[in-house]
Amino acid sequence: MPHAGIVVLVGPSGSGKTTLLRRLVAEGALLSTEAVSSDQFRMLIGDDEYVDWRNRPRSEADVIYAEYQQVSAKAFEALESLVGMRCRLNKLTWIDATHLYPEDRQRLVDIARKAHVPVIAVVLDIPEQELLARDAGREHPRGRQRVKQQVQQFKRTQRGVREDGFDAVYVLKQPDDIAFVRGENPLMVDIGTGIDIIGDIHGCYDEMMELIEKLGYVNRDGDGLFRHPEGRKLVSVGDVTSRGPKSLASLMFWHRHCAAGLAYMVDSNHGWKIARYLDGRNVTLGHGDELVEQELRRFEEERGEEAARQFKDALKHFLQEAPSHLVFTRNGIRQVVVAHAGIRDHFIGKQSARIQDYCRYGDVEGTDAAGRPVRKDWYVDHKSGECIVWGHDPRPYPTIVNDTVNIDQGVVFGGMLTAWRMPERQAVSVPARQDYAGDPDSPLRRWERRRFTAPNLRKFTEGFAVQTGSRMNVSINGEQARAAIDTFSHFTVPLEELVYVPPTMSPPPGTCSVDGYLEHPRDAFQYYRAQGVTRMVAEKKHMGSRAVLLLFRDEAAGLQWVGRPMLGNIVTRSGRSFFDPETEREVLSRLHADLRANGYFERHSTEFVLLDAEIVPWNLKARELISSQYAHVAEAAMMDRDVLLDQLGKALAAGRHVEDWLRETERKRENAGLFRDVFQKYCWDVQGLNDIAIAPFHVLAHSTGTFWDKSHEWHMEQGRELAGMSSLIGETEYRVITNEAEEEEAVRWWEEMTAEGHEGIVIKPDRFRAWNGDKMLQPAIKVRGRSYLHIIYGMDYLAPENLERLRKRRTSRKERHALMESALGMEAIDRFVRREPVERIHECILAALALESERIDPRL
Repeated sequence: MPHAGIVVLVGPSGSGKTTLLRRLVAEGALLSTEAVSSDQFRMLIGDDEYVDWRNRPRSEADVIYAEYQQVSAKAFEALESLVGMRCRLNKLTWIDATHLYPEDRQRLVDIARKAHVPVIAVVLDIPEQELLARDAGREHPRGRQRVKQQVQQFKRTQRGVREDGFDAVYVLKQPDDIAFVRGENPLMVDIGTGIDIIGDIHGCYDEMMELIEKLGYVNRDGDGLFRHPEGRKLVSVGDVTSRGPKSLASLMFWHRHCAAGLAYMVDSNHGWKIARYLDGRNVTLGHGDELVEQELRRFEEERGEEAARQFKDALKHFLQEAPSHLVFTRNGIRQVVVAHAGIRDHFIGKQSARIQDYCRYGDVEGTDAAGRPVRKDWYVDHKSGECIVWGHDPRPYPTIVNDTVNIDQGVVFGGMLTAWRMPERQAVSVPARQDYAGDPDSPLRRWERRRFTAPNLRKFTEGFAVQTGSRMNVSINGEQARAAIDTFSHFTVPLEELVYVPPTMSPPPGTCSVDGYLEHPRDAFQYYRAQGVTRMVAEKKHMGSRAVLLLFRDEAAGLQWVGRPMLGNIVTRSGRSFFDPETEREVLSRLHADLRANGYFERHSTEFVLLDAEIVPWNLKARELISSQYAHVAEAAMMDRDVLLDQLGKALAAGRHVEDWLRETERKRENAGLFRDVFQKYCWDVQGLNDIAIAPFHVLAHSTGTFWDKSHEWHMEQGRELAGMSSLIGETEYRVITNEAEEEEAVRWWEEMTAEGHEGIVIKPDRFRAWNGDKMLQPAIKVRGRSYLHIIYGMDYLAPENLERLRKRRTSRKERHALMESALGMEAIDRFVRREPVERIHECILAALALESERIDPRL
């Protein structure tokens, strides 16, 4: 029995079709749901199990027979519809009906072919006398004449069953003597302890062996077979040969390892062409395939004609038998699909000539002016949940879109050879030793020229997912995506100039452990200690506006990195320009002059510096907010409470008992004054550039790389260095915490600072990216002072009843967003530094902006 598809039972009434199916279900060879019958559907459609029009007057018999025919037609229509659905889901279905007419069988063959599943016929060839005897013993006999008619039709049709297009035809004369075994799906493989999927090798044998050894495979037994100590297996996405210098060595490696059960390889376009060439087909060898022919000629010259014939024959069968794709499972659930050029979701786990071609060549729509295939973005429609790993289309770096991973990094064109590790979802690469193809118009060079091409918005409008180097998969639904696209198109700087959106920060998780406070540093320290962090940094939090500064060495560098000549830009955390154009030019020019005068770009051998900073004063960006939400509120509250105090004073003088009310109002009047004083502390008049300060707390990247591996203390020291170069840049005060005494000192520092009205501190783990096992920790926790929180939660928030309610606030969504936005921000900068296309960087930025559109209590 096939693992899926259709089994068509063929035989007259009484040949044992229903009995056979009942037996298979009883033996456990079939599920009861895997067997359907025409009688079953006739009952569902027409209510009657059996209709007899014999021995009735002609006028009645004709009506009953016409109704029977109508019910039968609808029953088969419903049955075939159900079978088609099961085939699309790659299920197995046995069909119990006579199937004596070729057109009935052909419809089922067509259903199977359309769904790319096997279809076989099981013909029950039972002698006529036995059929007549069985019919006589039935509860509702069909009658001797009807059985004989069916036997005659069966004999006429039996010879043609083999020509109906079935994958196999079995003729059974004694079904009771036959054992039925369900075949395994040859495309499904258990993932075991893990797999390492290697991208297009193209004859780059030396790089392949370097990568395999880097992955931990060793030739322990000296037999030339490389095994992993943990039992992992190698998988090739195909295109092992052609273009490179050692195609035969590469191909023989995979032939030997697949034969030994240590590796798997899927079919590919170059592999298929070489297989047809070895089979003697008339094929034109080009695009590097001719190099394989040259290697084979040298092999024959060195080893002789007979050895070459055997060698070619072995390689031919190996390549011809390569599956279109492989599906690796865990606990019977599909985890990862490996296909050379991609695969559609409804093809997964199925095999057909159409699927084989699709997996070899991808979704191609004609050719361009240069004769190259125009590839469609098949991966935008992937929704079935598995990770699909593919190659074929060279890209500078592993490209992850919609849980599909392209790992063809063009090693033969001078790029890299990449392996994708599952279930770890990690990329491991080695660089090419040279550009073997020497193609001036190679895919990698074309990819570089397309860096600034506008993105395909269809990839994003219905929702998308971004997989990041922080092992975090961030999913954005369609509504969020469309809102972010609208924001992007109306308000942000040009997308090629926006390379980073800073993450939000969460306050300490849970309820504050210190009475009388809503936030306290002890809870942040406790969070990190509980996660195994032994070294932390506490940084003073400036009450200003978050800004990202991108500063190029010169305008030529700007042209190279963002597509137009510019010195840089300064944007808000929502991607908008921080200053008006004239002020931005002035700030950038001064910063640029200061850094160039101090040799910053030359000393660090970089073409740009990317900074995450706070710009003060607060009123630079928040003037309208301060006026509408703070100044007017403070003024109105003070006037209202002054009037009330005056009236309560008069009432008290008149002998009324209003002492408690008066004391409460005095406290509220003090709260209103504190509220006014707090926000005013962060504002001052700005007459020129000398009145502003830029306080960087992260040097995010240079053109030579990112700085996620650096400590936050290192970032603070870089800020001090920059402050020494430019009067526009201010230093950020910080403390390093490694023990309880330093924690206590940091708490005292926070208390003194916030008592003076400063906002508070930000506590961070030692490194930019910190982990507890495979769990990413909060990148930063903000702890705001009691005074400052008046402007966030209201001037009376410290009243016992208010504070008790606020201490129950939930921070979990804010924490989750902080993690996701941090992962997206780092991924965007990684991609920018790697010079990936704008679309790839835009994907991360768009996701971060989309997360910001999700409703979360803004006071957090």
